[in-house]
Amino acid sequence: MLVELRAENYAVIDHAIAVFGPGLNLLTGETGAGKSILVDALALLMGGKSSAEIVRHGADKAVVACVFESTAAADAILEENGIDAEGNEIILRREILVTGKGRVFVNNQPATVAVLRQLAPELALVHAQTETLSSFDQTQQRILLDRFGGVSTDAIAEAYARWREAHTKLDDLVTGEQERLRMVDLWTYQHKEIEAARLTPSEDEALATEKRVLANAEKLYAAAMSAFEQLYEGGASAEVALRAALRNIEELARYDDRFKDAVQQIESARATVGEVGGSLRDYAEGINASPERLAEIEDRLALLDRLKRKYGKTVADVIALGEEVGRKLLEVEDRDEILKSLRKVLDEAAKAYRTAAASITKDRKAAAAKLARLAEAQINSLAMKVRFDVSVGAVEDEADWTAHGWDEVEYRIATNPGEPLKPLHEIASGGEMSRVMLALKVSVEEGAARPKTKAPTPRTLVFDEIDVGIGGRAADAVGQKLKALGAGQQVLCVTHLPQIAAFADQHFVVEKREDHGRTKMQVRLLDDRARTHEVARMLSGAKVTETSLQHAAQMIATSR
Repeated sequence: MLVELRAENYAVIDHAIAVFGPGLNLLTGETGAGKSILVDALALLMGGKSSAEIVRHGADKAVVACVFESTAAADAILEENGIDAEGNEIILRREILVTGKGRVFVNNQPATVAVLRQLAPELALVHAQTETLSSFDQTQQRILLDRFGGVSTDAIAEAYARWREAHTKLDDLVTGEQERLRMVDLWTYQHKEIEAARLTPSEDEALATEKRVLANAEKLYAAAMSAFEQLYEGGASAEVALRAALRNIEELARYDDRFKDAVQQIESARATVGEVGGSLRDYAEGINASPERLAEIEDRLALLDRLKRKYGKTVADVIALGEEVGRKLLEVEDRDEILKSLRKVLDEAAKAYRTAAASITKDRKAAAAKLARLAEAQINSLAMKVRFDVSVGAVEDEADWTAHGWDEVEYRIATNPGEPLKPLHEIASGGEMSRVMLALKVSVEEGAARPKTKAPTPRTLVFDEIDVGIGGRAADAVGQKLKALGAGQQVLCVTHLPQIAAFADQHFVVEKREDHGRTKMQVRLLDDRARTHEVARMLSGAKVTETSLQHAAQMIATSR
């Protein structure tokens, strides 16, 4: 549900806020007051095209923002795009600079127009004068039909995923086969060279350390033995000095207990000196100044460096490359068997997809016939005389397979007697399109089947200028249908007719005034008294009479 809509420096709006509620929300006001501007602002937040022309004269930028109640599917879209959720609400904001550039924020985090377009189907469907055609393309027509017929696409989506995966694997193998055959000789040479080296991870680091020791064997031996003598062996060694000091401190401790800890510390130091001295002696005795071993290590390191220059930065990289080319060689050797297996998997997946697609086509055609009858009756009750049809055509070519089936769904209409049925997008009148959409939505909500799948969360439905060219009983019928539709989901509608305004659950008036030589617009939520006065104004014009007030009150009471 749309909770709040804000606009700043947008067209003639300096600052406007509208807080909407459940059910039917109606916007009324004088012609030119800016009612449709609010609808256009919401369409912009649904990913519509922007222009620098919408920035209010004298301002640096226009800002439009709204708050929607979130849905599970909308939260999933946010997660896919790396945007944090904000509890049970989704906050959308769009800024359009006077230069034409713009910025998008979702939950106060930077986003793109593409994210808004992803969220739009989960939040609102806007049937504005300028947005009708783009809002109801063939994808939306199919979704509406599936909702009406309770058609689940889960099974076909799973079948498509399996077929697509098998198709991709086979394509990759076949497409890359010629290149693989050209690479076999290179892979064979690389595999043999790496395998012959019998590499072990990090051996170059261990060999480099051993080389440094062997290359400096005499220096290391002399340093180790010298340190050993200074610590333990020589007459002036640390061990001799500690032993002499220990005797004196032990004598002190016999008479003064304060030196007992010192005795233990000196003994510990002697033990440490002994251990280090022993380690130094063992290290010196283990040094083997072998020219033969040094030459062997240098040869091995030269081999490792050559392999690393050719195949990777580290020995581990070289080993990994050897394993990879080994797998490629096995794959080439097993090519025929792999191709046979993949083709079998692909055939089975294609068969499963065709079965699922044919089943869903049958369900859609049955639903289409029923929806066409209901929608035609609903449309003709709204001051139109049309023929309406829902076409479902199966395009069985594999190139046209999708996760929702192979059907092309198209709603067609003939608005005048004797004319052929044409696609909806060829309807010239935006008002006619809004009425058609209203009739379709009412047909779906009143006649939808629900046995196969849980219906998706209803979106906020927005209708602009739905009453163009109608009046009298037709207007009353439109009001009743909007009211019925609002019982199941939120509806936002711009109207000029009092017959429709009388059905509002929340009634807003849009007013334009002049302030310090500038035009400003405001949106007000009307209480019962103000609502009666507004309906009376719509009935009688600028001058509201007692008769029109009584008539307005009666219309509102009747609508309830």
